[in-house]
Amino acid sequence: MLEVKLKLDLHDVYNRGDEIDRQLRAVIDEAVSKRIKVVEIIPGKGSGQLKKRVLRFLQQKEIKELYHRVEKDSDNFGRIFVHFKWSRDRRR
Repeated sequence: MLEVKLKLDLHDVYNRGDEIDRQLRAVIDEAVSKRIKVVEIIPGKGSGQLKKRVLRFLQQKEIKELYHRVEKDSDNFGRIFVHFKWSRDRRR
């Protein structure tokens, strides 16, 4: 079975805070509604400020309860994976 993964590249909106949050929320909501297992978020390397913002967003209580774990790519500093765990009878 092909594992479906969503991908969000934030390079185009790196300096627009409200748009960053909107896009992050939209990709998380889509993963939940489609029961996607992995979301790849690409904040890019840069100064690291965008990556910190993404990680802060993911730590919000109402967001954190939606996913299973966050993985920072050890081979690529500019990439974050958000993992979801789905079972048949539960949402998480």
